[in-house]
Amino acid sequence: MVSTAESFLIGGAAACTAVTVSNPFEVAKVRLQLQGELAKGGGEKVYKNVGDVLVKTWRHEGVSGIQRGLFPAYVYQILLNGSRLGFYEPLRRAINRTFGYTSADQIAATSIAAGASSGVVGGYILVRAGTGTMAGNPFFLIKARMQAYNPVLPVGTQHYYKHSWDALRSVWQAERWRGLIRGMDAAIIRTAMGSSVQLPSYIWTKRTIVENGWGKADSTWTFFASSAVSGACVCMVMQPADTALTRMYNQPTRALPNGKMVGVLYSNPIDCLWKTLKTEGPLGWYKGTTAHFLRIAPHTIVTLTANDLYLGWYRMASGTSEGVTRGS
Repeated sequence: MVSTAESFLIGGAAACTAVTVSNPFEVAKVRLQLQGELAKGGGEKVYKNVGDVLVKTWRHEGVSGIQRGLFPAYVYQILLNGSRLGFYEPLRRAINRTFGYTSADQIAATSIAAGASSGVVGGYILVRAGTGTMAGNPFFLIKARMQAYNPVLPVGTQHYYKHSWDALRSVWQAERWRGLIRGMDAAIIRTAMGSSVQLPSYIWTKRTIVENGWGKADSTWTFFASSAVSGACVCMVMQPADTALTRMYNQPTRALPNGKMVGVLYSNPIDCLWKTLKTEGPLGWYKGTTAHFLRIAPHTIVTLTANDLYLGWYRMASGTSEGVTRGS
């Protein structure tokens, strides 16, 4: 049996492999989501589509522009997907037992609950340092701001940072803990929605393929097909919340008379979604959807395929049996 701690590390390694491939599409998605922000009808278009973003970014910024925010993306993926993949099975089995099912039963409702719970665990690992703060949120925040920054074709509010540590230091100096956890409420919604369908849809698809004889459980084709379906499900469910999160992270801030720093454009993710709907229409929620799918499909495929492959290699190397233990 592979321990939860070992599964966490393997899941983190798989996620880092994936984000290296998918990060350029994440850059494109962020810039498309911020294009024409709160402008009537969607505003003037700097970028026509995801391909146009990638071409212009490469032309003006090179590989450093295409891979903006890669380091904080690594850190965030280890925290989020390490937990999401590492804690999913223990949570699913515990929830199954709570409702009278066996650990081996694959129940849609309990799988979704476990997926959402494992995602929230990943997003909300707390670091105690006087005040509780989310370990992953500061890295996702600076990643979004770094990816939005473009010195040639800017969209949205521009935040210039020399590197990741300069970004964290700047946010801390300006807003202290409140800055580091900015957008945390939007992150809850986004993470829970995405996690609720990622692993359940992957496991359901994989089991369907195997049970119908369309592929073997350990074949690369089965991994890819299951991951592609999972990626499409995540994209459909998570897109509005993802747009709100990007805008909450990137919005400018101002100080109130009492010194409290607040967002200039939005007070919370629901306010963001409502204002976007009023000014840009329902399509405003779905800006960057193609880029999001092109980001999330390979990311999900590589993450889940690599996770299965890495687990298999680890089991062969260590002589452990299939499964995940509840403790480390």
